Amino acid sequence: MGNYHKRVIARERMGMMEYLKLCDSDYRFMLIVWEAAPVNSGELVRLCNEKLGWKKSTTYTQIKKMCDKGYIENVQATIHVLIPKEKVQAEESDYFVERTFDGSLPAFLTAFLGGKTISEHEAEKIKRMIDEHVEN
Repeated sequence: MGNYHKRVIARERMGMMEYLKLCDSDYRFMLIVWEAAPVNSGELVRLCNEKLGWKKSTTYTQIKKMCDKGYIENVQATIHVLIPKEKVQAEESDYFVERTFDGSLPAFLTAFLGGKTISEHEAEKIKRMIDEHVEN
């Protein structure tokens, strides 16, 4: 059983949402929130206009949507993160590897590299990461 399925089962037991998946617009919005939080909603409107070209009403709609989904909370016009970026990235990665490569990390790496080479430094870093995550 892959990591994705283990997390789904654990969340189901705790009564949590099945999967932390964001569409592209939600993810782009959350990137801004993760970088700026805690952030005043007026400042978030300005940032979303600057970075995404969104109008004030679009940003406030998105704030409500992400609050309803449980990713952020709006307390006295200040937006706070409830689900960290790293958790969403881990879920997205697990889901992708599970769905596309039947949970096989070696198959994913083979496809990802696709004949490309990596530097000695990158190879050593990957080896260290693998050593840190080996099951005993």
